[in-house]
Amino acid sequence: MLSLNPSPTNQSAPKLLPPSSSLPRLCGEEERSLSFCWPLSVHRNLSECQPGSTMERGAMLAVCVLCWSGMVCVVTAIQRTDMFPYGSLSGDQILAEGDDETSRVLSLPRPVYFYDSLFSQLYVATNGIISGQDLPMEKQYVDDGFPTDFPVVAPFLADIDTSGGRGQIYYRVTETPSVLNRVAQEVHRGFPDAKFTPTHAVVATWENVAAYEEPTRTNGPSNKVNTFQAVIGYDETDSYVLFLYPEGGLNFFATRPKESYNVEIELPARVGFSRGEVTYLIFSRTEGPYYSATSDEQSVKNLYQVGNTGIPGVWLFHTGNRYSFDNIVPASIGGQLNTPPTGGHGLSLDTTTPEYSDFEEYEDNNFDGDNQEEEDDYPHPGGDPDFQPATAGGDHSAPVQPASPHAPSSPAEDSGHRDVPLTSEPRYNPEPAERQYSNPNPSERGPEGRAERTQEQQPQLPLEVVDVYPPHRNEPNLSPGGHVVSVDEDDIDFDTGVIQYTTENKETCARFQQHCSQNAFCSDYATGYCCHCRPGFYGNGRHCLPDGAPQRVSGKVTGTVTVGSTPVEINNIDLHAYIVVGDGRAYTAISEVPEPVGWALMPLAPIGELFGWLFALELPKSQAGFKITGAEFTRRAEVIFYPGNQRLSIIQTGRGLDDHNHLTVDTVLSGDVPFLPPGSEVTMDPFKETYQYYPSVATSTSVREFSVVSAEKGSESFSFQLKQNITYRDCRHDNRATVPETLQITMERVFVMYVKEERILRYAITNKISPVGVEPAGPDQVNPCYSGSHDCDTTAQCLPQEGQAFQCQCATGYRGDGRNCYDIDECAEGLSSCGAHAQCMNLAGSHRCQCQSGYEFGFDGRTCVDIDECSSSPCHVGARCINGLGSFQCQCQPGLYGDGFQCSQEEGETGRQRSQCEHHRDSLQSGGEAGRPSVGAFVPQCDSDGRYRTLQCHGSTGHCWCVDSRGQERTGTRTLPGTAPYECDRPDEPERPKTHCQHHRDGVQTTSPEGYPIVGAYVAQCDDNGQYTSLQCHGSTGHCWCVDGNGQERAGTRTPAGSSPTDCNKPVEPERPKTHCQHHRDGVQTTSSEGYPVVGAYVAQCDDNGQYISLQCHGSTGHCWCVDNRGQERAGTRTSPGTQPRDCDRPDEPERPKTHCEHHRDGVQTTSPEGYPAAYVAQCDASGQYISLQCHGSTGHCWCVDSRGQERAGTRTSPGAPPTDCDKPDEPERPKTHCEHHRDGVQTTSPEGYPIVGAYVPQCDANGQYTSSQCHGSSGHCWCVDERGQERTGTRTPPGAPRKDCARPDEPERPKTYCEQHKDSVQTHSPEGYPLLGVYVPQCDSTGQYTSQQCHDSTGYCWCVDSRGQEKDGSRTSHETQRVDCDRPDEPERPKTHCQHHRDGVQTTSAEGYPVVGAYVPQCDDNGQYISQQCHGSTGHCWCVDNRGQERAGTRTSAGAPPKNCDRPDEPERPKTHCEQQRERAQTTIQEGYPVVGAHVPQCDANGQYLRLQCHTSTGHCWCVDSTGQERAGTRTPAGTQPKDCDRPGPVAPTQRPESVCERWRTSLIEHYGGKPGAQQYVPQCESDGQFSPVQCYGDTTYCWCVDQDGREVPGTRSHDVVKPACLPSVAPPTVRPLPRPDVTPPPNTDITLLYAQGQKIGALPLNGTRLDGARSKTLLTLHGSIVVGLAYDCKDNQVYWTDLSARTINRASIAAGAEPEILINANLVSPEGLAVDEKRRLMFWVDSNPDMIESANLDGSGRRTLFDSDLVNPRAIIVVSSTGTLYWTDWNREAPKIECASVDGQNRKVVVSDGIGLPNALTYDSSSSQVCWADAGTKRLECVSPDGSNRRVVHPSLNYPFSMVYYRNHFYYTDWRRDGVIAVNKDSSQITDEFLPDQRSHLYGIAIATTQCLSGSH
Repeated sequence: MLSLNPSPTNQSAPKLLPPSSSLPRLCGEEERSLSFCWPLSVHRNLSECQPGSTMERGAMLAVCVLCWSGMVCVVTAIQRTDMFPYGSLSGDQILAEGDDETSRVLSLPRPVYFYDSLFSQLYVATNGIISGQDLPMEKQYVDDGFPTDFPVVAPFLADIDTSGGRGQIYYRVTETPSVLNRVAQEVHRGFPDAKFTPTHAVVATWENVAAYEEPTRTNGPSNKVNTFQAVIGYDETDSYVLFLYPEGGLNFFATRPKESYNVEIELPARVGFSRGEVTYLIFSRTEGPYYSATSDEQSVKNLYQVGNTGIPGVWLFHTGNRYSFDNIVPASIGGQLNTPPTGGHGLSLDTTTPEYSDFEEYEDNNFDGDNQEEEDDYPHPGGDPDFQPATAGGDHSAPVQPASPHAPSSPAEDSGHRDVPLTSEPRYNPEPAERQYSNPNPSERGPEGRAERTQEQQPQLPLEVVDVYPPHRNEPNLSPGGHVVSVDEDDIDFDTGVIQYTTENKETCARFQQHCSQNAFCSDYATGYCCHCRPGFYGNGRHCLPDGAPQRVSGKVTGTVTVGSTPVEINNIDLHAYIVVGDGRAYTAISEVPEPVGWALMPLAPIGELFGWLFALELPKSQAGFKITGAEFTRRAEVIFYPGNQRLSIIQTGRGLDDHNHLTVDTVLSGDVPFLPPGSEVTMDPFKETYQYYPSVATSTSVREFSVVSAEKGSESFSFQLKQNITYRDCRHDNRATVPETLQITMERVFVMYVKEERILRYAITNKISPVGVEPAGPDQVNPCYSGSHDCDTTAQCLPQEGQAFQCQCATGYRGDGRNCYDIDECAEGLSSCGAHAQCMNLAGSHRCQCQSGYEFGFDGRTCVDIDECSSSPCHVGARCINGLGSFQCQCQPGLYGDGFQCSQEEGETGRQRSQCEHHRDSLQSGGEAGRPSVGAFVPQCDSDGRYRTLQCHGSTGHCWCVDSRGQERTGTRTLPGTAPYECDRPDEPERPKTHCQHHRDGVQTTSPEGYPIVGAYVAQCDDNGQYTSLQCHGSTGHCWCVDGNGQERAGTRTPAGSSPTDCNKPVEPERPKTHCQHHRDGVQTTSSEGYPVVGAYVAQCDDNGQYISLQCHGSTGHCWCVDNRGQERAGTRTSPGTQPRDCDRPDEPERPKTHCEHHRDGVQTTSPEGYPAAYVAQCDASGQYISLQCHGSTGHCWCVDSRGQERAGTRTSPGAPPTDCDKPDEPERPKTHCEHHRDGVQTTSPEGYPIVGAYVPQCDANGQYTSSQCHGSSGHCWCVDERGQERTGTRTPPGAPRKDCARPDEPERPKTYCEQHKDSVQTHSPEGYPLLGVYVPQCDSTGQYTSQQCHDSTGYCWCVDSRGQEKDGSRTSHETQRVDCDRPDEPERPKTHCQHHRDGVQTTSAEGYPVVGAYVPQCDDNGQYISQQCHGSTGHCWCVDNRGQERAGTRTSAGAPPKNCDRPDEPERPKTHCEQQRERAQTTIQEGYPVVGAHVPQCDANGQYLRLQCHTSTGHCWCVDSTGQERAGTRTPAGTQPKDCDRPGPVAPTQRPESVCERWRTSLIEHYGGKPGAQQYVPQCESDGQFSPVQCYGDTTYCWCVDQDGREVPGTRSHDVVKPACLPSVAPPTVRPLPRPDVTPPPNTDITLLYAQGQKIGALPLNGTRLDGARSKTLLTLHGSIVVGLAYDCKDNQVYWTDLSARTINRASIAAGAEPEILINANLVSPEGLAVDEKRRLMFWVDSNPDMIESANLDGSGRRTLFDSDLVNPRAIIVVSSTGTLYWTDWNREAPKIECASVDGQNRKVVVSDGIGLPNALTYDSSSSQVCWADAGTKRLECVSPDGSNRRVVHPSLNYPFSMVYYRNHFYYTDWRRDGVIAVNKDSSQITDEFLPDQRSHLYGIAIATTQCLSGSH
């Protein structure tokens, strides 16, 4: 827009306004908005001054002369484009549609002060408010005024409704610099004296939201919608809130109350703040303070016309302070819009807030390539507007339209950069003709340089609007500097109205160099400036990256993708890419991709192709995309699939480089893709694509073909068309050669894969870019640099030379020979570009500069300049501020005294500067009105030295508390009024963690999950220190016993109720091991797993020596019997209750062999495994033969048996009936009838022999036919059957009802109704005849229709059904609640919720009608929403769910454990493990999300790892799995059999292929982890064929790397990011370096060297004295394909010996240059581990942990013999003490770990230690004390003991994960699997003194000492 002012030389010459600083001040001092001044006397429309003639031209000039008389200012309202950025692209979350919705909790990274209280989370609600706590229902507040009961920030509190798409509500918390700096500037404008630097901001936006309207109103919904915004900015001490109301944003100002009872009233919206209720006197509550900014409807209408910041529509409030805050403080700068707006226009943000000229450039905004009309000056061929830039120019005669508020123009090259300082001047934006503006003058400065403000701003008078012509749209925008260009009269062509451009408005490097990258230089050109990357870097000048370095990309993927017909939400999942620039390989991985989408997106390689184009391998005369676009661009692509015509949109936005110089790209997907069957494989052939380049845009169109191979459909071919454009900012001032018009990208290899288990979608593409038509020659003709076959490091450039020659040069920022490069630390080496007052931060390949405190980046963006603190007036009003470098100083004016922050007229010595306490105190004492202290404010108390008094008290409330030296309250010291204050000088007691006893005590459940008290639960008793009291008693049983320090019962101390307890303080007798009887007795469960007492369990009786008492009796049944010394019942000794027991001390008669009957009798379980009484026991005569008449003691049935005990048909009689005469000879036996087969086939006992209660047994007549009337003995039901035993319809009667006359013929049978078919289809018995408990049987009336009310007999639930038997929503009641009246007509039925669909869709019966036991049924509340806590009725497990019913990770508790508090916000969630992901998938189906009945659900431990033993809950099968959940062959067992011991490694079957290196290594590590590797521990990942998986990781972490086929790490692929690197076999980097020869490189010349095993090498670590000399460490021997575990050293021959777990060999090599390994033993070894050498006897000893053996041989491998092969479970470490000829070894049998010893010839074996150890991994000998020492990975202790077991002591109590250990000169050196290094421990100090961590991180195994001469006592 043009504004005219008088020229200094010629009053008639129109000029553009000069810079605002040079204008006279004509408006209010606080005005900052863009405004123009016009004379009051001018009322004619200036369109009449359109220069069409000389007269008109002169008239216009005359009018313009009058412009400087009588100036008045008018301020414009803000536009929507002036609001803070919002929407999905700004990172906002979107509130659900509805009338009364509340957001999910918005957790704040740092809490915010609201009033004087801290809030760490916020909620955004539909009704125009933000709250610090979850909101009540709207009816409790929406129609009421202030104050509210809860904390509220209310920009527009009214009854708002967004249902049906009527508006959106956005919200986020952000740390974006553009937002924070804008908040800071607004606050500093409204509160000039505020010292406020926001650290976070919360932005909430209500866009086009509507008022709630009653659905019964007949006039239809209103079209009035409102748009407004609230921004909360805060730092550590203060908070401020901005309310923004744009022009046209408020169209309704009040809403009708919901309960208006047809009275036409409306309640004005409320705007303001309320603290909510506050607590006083502990339990009392009262209304807190509040502030209202509106009072009636008119004041609401004024919100966008008035403001308190100088800008209409912008309102600012101080809302909280850390120290004291009474109520809200509004800003007090006037701003009124006197003329209502008549049309929209695009007011630039810069006019509202000049300090934010470049806010659009920050990450909350996006560069929009579709809106370049005002900047793109080049034509584009083609007709697709989506894929071409705007056409040049415009029709100057066309009418000018106001700028759209929704389409801000894209910033041009010169328009700013995201990294610029926030001090640029405003840009110029065109304004419409309908508005005049006041002059944007800065504030006047007073004599002290501070802004002077008038006491009260007078309202402005209305001003008639004068129309002014705006400029044409095609006129260029001004630069971000916003300087105003002076134009003479001659520069204006009055015939065209066009201003001629001159060089005076050119932007130069001098002013805009900060827009360039720190690795770029700036060049000036005729029309402007451009940025160019310095040598060694590439990019577009704004963003530059080091040449040759690999690049990483990270970002988020969001959107909705419809697969087939199923829409799937993709919610902010991670995308990571890794590009090897040297050969054009681009790996892309997208994590947590839902399974249906994962398969379907495999063909979408274009997602990853963007990164291939950006960083493609460049052939001559071409350049990759990043050199053109830099790091900020927008790529829009459309993919159309054929033949289905599905369309998918891909939008990828480059958002710049992060602090690590990594590119950030966000991706949005939307549209349809074809369904691909799970398990499909997609292949894509290599292809070429042509890119066309235009200024600011690159486009391409191509058609791709791909093949899909699936099990269902075989191989199919498809295709898709890709159409894309990539928009970016380019620099057009440079006349140098530009990008070619076309380039061709060749994608030589495309590999796509979806990993179902990890839910990761991977793309790998090899990319080259070249001129169009360049065809690659054969490999032998192409330079390796262009073919990618070179062997340069991934952080190096390949420089082509003549022919096939090339040179490797490390990338910029790296150093090395090109084959091996490492990062240069520019900061440490003084190579940084950081200037004075800057701090250097090293990055990979680069560095970053940060200004020191007190400094900020200057105009060039590189130099740190001093911050002028005085500009913010920090000193007292009576002091002057003196700015210094990095600081400032305040000095009181002459005649005043003080420290400059406080000055007064009191004379006297100031002695010292005022302290923080005094500043704090004085600021509060003068902080009220008229300088008086605020009533009720807390004023801190300071001592005479100015320090905070340790005890602080609040004068108003009476509360007292202790503070530290900074005045911060000490936790737990606050006391109430009237109570004795805390003794503040007493130091805080450090809070000790809970002891084991306290954890035990507090973890006992004294109530059941249902809330019933648990009788008989034992609660541990702890003393004052939290230790177990030595005497423990059970409150219910009265038993008492003594315990040790761990709470374990001391054997022999238990006493029954009523007897005197044992004296627990008496020294413990040496404890003998428990006997078999005591184990038996103590192992019986007397309480269930839930803590309930178990009645009737048999408990063995032991004598004082722990042996079985010869006579045993069952306390419940009264049976007695004799037992042998093993507790086995002696045959024939059992007596019934009341009979004389046998004399068990009488010797047995010579025992004859047991008969079949006696085996049968004695083999029956008389008690269940839990100890309950059980089954039928056969009766034998004195000679052991079956008694011919057998009876069941429990059921009373009797029958005859033959000599083999088989029941004779037809002899069974019921209880009470006379038994059959079994001695009568059998009648000739007729064949059994169907009824008899049925009857005799019913199982009355289970497979284990337990009686089955309630089994139905059919009744047959004497001829074996079914009796016509059948009855169920247990249930009492009776019914009629036909001759086949089939029930006759309608004849069933319940217990007690008269039976049907089964002899009467059937009525003509009507067809069965649906209800009757349903009822008859339900199986009440299993196929085996077992009763099925808990089956729901529908109830039908006499006509066969469903009774309206159905009930479940077992659960007591009742519900109403419709005529089809479908449950009516909301009608289900439990047995404790009143049943619903099912005959009452239904309310209008609302649609089922997801929870109700889920609940009703659960199968409680199988397809065959069997009840599905254990099916989980979700619980829904009255509104049909998921109850936050869900429990499984069968298993007792409980967990928390979100509003979609998805389990919240980490909230599941087992039966009996206290459930989680589901209302507490989630802890930061760790990523789900593979096991947890599989478990979650097994619990839901892919499509409907309902549980699958009968599916195997994996069992995971607390860390999310697979339990080694997995069992199928339905089938009862069990099997062992490895760490990936794969079943181990040969370990599956059927139901009822003993499962395998999964901690023992499975032997390799002879028919299987040999174990690979990967598998053997894996098995070994799992063994060493005790069968349960932790989440952070490394276990090799192997493919199904035994080869190494391409990607290897530490446990479930994302610390991963790629390996080749031999398991060797691929350099440059190690990732510390949040996703794994994309390692793919088909594109894995070739390994072209030759393998090192397996020969010895001797260690440095040193007396003592530690040798350590690290996988495939043996390392040498010299000792300097006893210190680890890591600088001289080196690899002694590289052994590819090996797994070196045990190490030993022969000091006489200077040879190292080792065991190889991979090759299953024992080897040795001389420690001499060039020596090669020698295999000593290679047969009959399975898992050789620990190894020891006896240099004196020339023997070696080793353990084999698979066959559990210890063997020995001569040092040349001859004379091999087995020393021990029994009583070993997991032998690990072995040492030999040559001086005594003694062997020591460890056995970490988890059940009974021990350390043993024997002589070297295998004699005198004995146990040295067996108690107090867990996993004794490492073993060594301390020759100085003659003690054996071990390091335990279970107890984490390092201990020593004398060989006889005495003098045991702990050297170190808390190691990490020791594996192997040696001793030398008072130090222990051990390898540690947690640190992956060698750790040194001083024996005397018990301290860790040193550690060595090898460069390549992997586990270290054995360790040995190599010496130049043998040490005394060596072992």
